[in-house]
Amino acid sequence: MTSETTPTGETPSEVLLPYDDNRFESDPVEVLPDDPGLPIGWEALAPDPEDAADVERLTELLRAHEDAGRGWPGASKDDVLVEVSEHGLKMRENLVIRDRSGRIRAWASVHDRSINRMLYVHIIERGLPQTVVDRCSEVMFAWAEGQARAVGAARGLETQQIDTGAFADDERQHKLLENAGFTRVRTWWQMSRAVTAEEAVLVPDPEHWERKGVVFRQVRREGDGLPDVDDLHAVHDVLESAFTDHFNSSEETFAEFVHRLREDPGHRWDHWWLAEIVDGEAGVAEPAGALVGTVSESSTGPDGSYVAYIGVLSSARGRGVAKGLLKTVIADAAERGRDRVGLEVDADSSTGADQLYVGMGWKTKYVTESWHKDVPVAD
Repeated sequence: MTSETTPTGETPSEVLLPYDDNRFESDPVEVLPDDPGLPIGWEALAPDPEDAADVERLTELLRAHEDAGRGWPGASKDDVLVEVSEHGLKMRENLVIRDRSGRIRAWASVHDRSINRMLYVHIIERGLPQTVVDRCSEVMFAWAEGQARAVGAARGLETQQIDTGAFADDERQHKLLENAGFTRVRTWWQMSRAVTAEEAVLVPDPEHWERKGVVFRQVRREGDGLPDVDDLHAVHDVLESAFTDHFNSSEETFAEFVHRLREDPGHRWDHWWLAEIVDGEAGVAEPAGALVGTVSESSTGPDGSYVAYIGVLSSARGRGVAKGLLKTVIADAAERGRDRVGLEVDADSSTGADQLYVGMGWKTKYVTESWHKDVPVAD
């Protein structure tokens, strides 16, 4: 690709500019009442992303939350920076609750994920007295609902959904969500598959291979490493179309899509694949499937790969596209010396995707849940 525009009318530099359209209210004072109801001397404020101590403390809280909910921590400082850094704040806002000494005891984060879908993180230090936990929780949920009204109004909605998650075995979190009017709506299997070095030959070449008229290839990149803009649009279009009928699907613009996926600490352009059907004498390639992968870094052993998204157009189903993409990411992981590939699957889906994953060796490692609450914007 040259410096000229592509058929979409965009240059790589234009497409990859940081997304900058925060629809939230940045000042907690504008969202919370004068006396939010915290213990005497406690404060609800925005964290300081430039303060290393704040980032370290939030990482500590997040890891403790994971440990209590599923039995082990996995988050790193990079995961926290996705939420609180200047780059992350393009689409997010955060609230922390500090005690009298200034120590952070609780953390809430909102993410303008897509139209009528606001993601929410709700973390309170384990071991605090229940009365303190309840007070912090009420303030955090009030702030989240205020942010839901702000983002919903900015998007011109009558109702804004708050979408938050919980580990299936985290009873304390379930109780807090129930008390705040949230409803459990979905269950997700977090699956993992072991990878062996021998599986590097599972496909001829993870960068580009073909089977029965279907080409599987990485998104094209130029010498500077930037991706082909038309390929990025093709991935976005395939995933938007493939997930139209899936649970809680909502429209996400191309700019939002690219910005959000680049935020992932494990993002790599050479982990994006397209599947194209090449039929007929003309040999015209038509996008039929897409897979976006990331790196799952480990501090104790080999890294892994993770399937963030895999989608196949309905018109291409039955041609082995999904299986071919999964074989590709497995072979790619083996070639890179990784020992696993993870993914998430909707446990309540009727598509039968879980059967494909199980048949290819994936096993459930732990279970998470989605909890929702709809907030009237006019309030």
